Amino acid sequence: MWPSFCRLQVFCMILAVLAILVLVHNFHQLEHLDHNTVSGLNWIIETDDQQSSSPTTKTTRKHYCDYEHQTLSKREQAEEESLFAAIQWPNPPVGKIPFIRSTDPAHSNFVILNSHVRFKVGDQLEVLVHMKDFQGKPKQYGGDYIQARIHSPLLKAGATGRVVDDQNGFYKVFFTLLWPGEVRVSVSLVHPSEGIQVLQRLREERPDRVFFKSLFRSGSTSETTVCNVCLPGELPVCNFTDLYTGEPWFCYKPRKLSCASRINHAKGGYQKGLLTPSESLFFQTDVNIKVPVLPSGPDSVTVEPLGFTESANLDRSQGPDIFPLGYYYQDEWRPRTHWIRHFNKTADISECLQGKVVHLFGDSTIRQWFEYLTTFVPDLVEFNLGSPKNIGPFMSVDLKHKVLLKFRCHGPPIRFTTVFSSELRYIANELNGIVGGRNTVIAITVWSHFSTFPVEVYIRRLRNIRRSIIGLLDRSPKTLVVIRTANVQELGPEVSLFNSDWYSFQLDTIMRKMFSGIAVFFVEAWEMSLAHYLPHTLHPQDVIVKNQIDAFLSFVCPSET
Repeated sequence: MWPSFCRLQVFCMILAVLAILVLVHNFHQLEHLDHNTVSGLNWIIETDDQQSSSPTTKTTRKHYCDYEHQTLSKREQAEEESLFAAIQWPNPPVGKIPFIRSTDPAHSNFVILNSHVRFKVGDQLEVLVHMKDFQGKPKQYGGDYIQARIHSPLLKAGATGRVVDDQNGFYKVFFTLLWPGEVRVSVSLVHPSEGIQVLQRLREERPDRVFFKSLFRSGSTSETTVCNVCLPGELPVCNFTDLYTGEPWFCYKPRKLSCASRINHAKGGYQKGLLTPSESLFFQTDVNIKVPVLPSGPDSVTVEPLGFTESANLDRSQGPDIFPLGYYYQDEWRPRTHWIRHFNKTADISECLQGKVVHLFGDSTIRQWFEYLTTFVPDLVEFNLGSPKNIGPFMSVDLKHKVLLKFRCHGPPIRFTTVFSSELRYIANELNGIVGGRNTVIAITVWSHFSTFPVEVYIRRLRNIRRSIIGLLDRSPKTLVVIRTANVQELGPEVSLFNSDWYSFQLDTIMRKMFSGIAVFFVEAWEMSLAHYLPHTLHPQDVIVKNQIDAFLSFVCPSET
């Protein structure tokens, strides 16, 4: 009996030791969710907002990606297919293209067709762009991303061109000549087609290349974990999906604290080492990122003026295919589909906004509107809400003219420094809480912070916002809703992987299609930033913002003429 009892004791002790070892191992794994590392997933949270990884090594990942499992109605499915068709981009031939055979803007050129013809204001100008590789050989396929504009520096005039890809190495660019005088043509290669292929891969395969974090705190205990629309791996997560819109958001669960103890949201950082050595060659400053393509002949034409009546008709063109939608002349934006007022005096702005409540929703590019109006209009005084700088929410009040101006950032994903969890609001939910009416003005922009995600994430967000706008206009038809489009920006090798103009262009195309046919107005920030002579920047300079504000206020207070 005793030998049997001893054997049982030894067996139990072995089981206990094994249990302790397993427990210690599990604690060790969970600790990697804490302040520094998420183990085995190549995710790192660092205090300097940088992140290291080995992304070129393919790993099998389980994603908590709600957009991959959306239940769409037949109408939504059809719309999504139409949106994907609208942003379809030509791909290079199958297989890896060596750098030396990729598009080289220095060897490429453009020519103005019929440059000897006498042009008049309103005529079409056609430019042929011929792309070649680094050996000077003609490209045989398309897919390059090109930006083009016409401009007259002395007149501070400019307009964008419409690029058509013939998918054989040739591109046609069409311009409408909208002012008299000497008009010059500028063409730039933003990204070669081989680089676009890399951007497409990153968008689909690496939605985690920008990561976010949240601080959880209870008493003296605090933990920080990684958050995102999608989280790889098998570790437990906190599900912060919005109950009303269904917008997905997840954080890795803290080791010691509950999910309810989250107190803020912040940008964590950017993944490094996203490209292979050969891919990185497609993203080089002064080589193939926003590099001018030079002309093989004259780069300008002389345009003769029209009579006053003909010019007036030209400025107010009608139809859905008007391009460009506007142009600069003497540094003032002139839309071609409606009249614009230029609010050069603070009194004119105060009179326009008198009795109005103005809601600005979105990112830092529409926060610029809040900052411009609050700075330019003396009677608009910012009310200190104790909000973090550049984050918000912000509010300015003009008691004399009874004006209330408010800004609030959109919900995650948003790459701001630190936003309190209580201030993480989705635009759709905010719109549902607005009564609306003739004295309610709403301006929205959503684009920049969605550039690193598959477009399904963006489509879902816009679908929710659109649904709320339709509901608001149904109950309060006199409410004014304005959409600010995306804009171009400066690009380098790193920024291109996260916020390329190509990403923005694709999202802007989706946004325009999704909001067409409903009673909203557009401020044409894309053309305003691309047509201007100033360098491209994510946050346009004051002269461009001023023109955006003029366009916005012209919808609030239309010209009587």
